[in-house]
Amino acid sequence: MIENSILLCTFNEGKYIKETVLNLEKNIPNLEIIIVDDNSSDDTISILNNLNTKSSLKIIKRTKTRSLGSAFQRALIESQGANIGWLDTNMGDLASKFPEMISELNSYDLVLLSRYVQNGSDDRVFIRAFCSKLINFFCRLVLSSKIRDYTSSIFIMKRSVLNESVLLGYGHGEFFIEFLYSVIKKNFKIKEIPYKQKKDDDIENTNTSPNLLRFFFLGFFYFTRVLITRFRRY
Repeated sequence: MIENSILLCTFNEGKYIKETVLNLEKNIPNLEIIIVDDNSSDDTISILNNLNTKSSLKIIKRTKTRSLGSAFQRALIESQGANIGWLDTNMGDLASKFPEMISELNSYDLVLLSRYVQNGSDDRVFIRAFCSKLINFFCRLVLSSKIRDYTSSIFIMKRSVLNESVLLGYGHGEFFIEFLYSVIKKNFKIKEIPYKQKKDDDIENTNTSPNLLRFFFLGFFYFTRVLITRFRRY
């Protein structure tokens, strides 16, 4: 039986994908990696097809849909592990955190990397770090103060969490805010572990901020989704 499933959602991640997959293999035992690619136009798929991996690697290529929320949901459907986690493809160095996160599943149901607990930090450009802190403050104010970092979305959880929690696979990263809130409402035990988010190496290639106008456009949907989440029945 597969113990750990890690989900990756890719779009033009050729610069990072090989290192991320190899780092996951290095740090996580009994592993399957499920990759949902939203029609990358770079060499992402070519690199994956030529990777020599020891773990189970499943690649799902979508050509007509591009959405982080639905890609995550699609990957979940394919997962078989007793534990399920997610990592941003361009943050492969954080794979080294997963052994500690997995060990915490002995006492908790979901373990989340967090920039806003003690010893965590966000060292990205000012506008991105400020907006992230603002959104998270709004989440704690409107939803629950039990979570400090609603938008990190780097986590691992027991499969049993899926049996009771709500995952609506639409939108960008805001879908994870709603999912976390449903986990809280069902009284699952959540642990936040600190991490330091590094400065943006290539801001033009990040999924969350391709340009300033789109960045604020996405922010509007984050705030709207938080309000919808607060009044949705779970």
